[in-house]
Amino acid sequence: MLEIIIQGRGGQGAQTAGNLLAMAFFAQGRQVQSFASYGGARRGTPVSSYIRVDDRPVRLRCDIENADAILCFDASLLEGKLLGCADSKTLIVVNSNRSQEQYQQQLPGFRVLPVDGLAIAREHGLGRIVNSALLGAFARALEAPPLAVITRVLEVESPKKHDENVAACTAGWNIVGSQLQRVAA
Repeated sequence: MLEIIIQGRGGQGAQTAGNLLAMAFFAQGRQVQSFASYGGARRGTPVSSYIRVDDRPVRLRCDIENADAILCFDASLLEGKLLGCADSKTLIVVNSNRSQEQYQQQLPGFRVLPVDGLAIAREHGLGRIVNSALLGAFARALEAPPLAVITRVLEVESPKKHDENVAACTAGWNIVGSQLQRVAA
């Protein structure tokens, strides 16, 4: 079973990204459980989305305490409780313009992959809406679901700017692909 935590602040699109990722895994034929925690339920407060993915029905009904992967929309949230759900095997993708080397120094022992979702979003006409870019980056880092499945879900579910969201998702996917090739080399 794959256990995922998506953490962000209200208004950043973390909940939407969690829903889209769950839909993409489901469209791929996987069994999915998705639930959220809203905290104060207002703009700027921490919000979390939790996803479990398996090939069999997901019957576990508790919080995720040890995530396989974390997508963090706001680097300032990459501490305390969130890191308490991670270990050295947890893949952490964080929305940040800082380098991977800086995160290795700041968080030794963690697998952190920074992606500048804001730059990608702005480049593709989405302003500060980073969820499509981060969704593509996260899926590429996880190696699932495939880009074609995610973009199909985005085309159907994006309320507006379909082409821009798909382009940002694809750019996030490609940037992480390049980062992974450099690490492997």
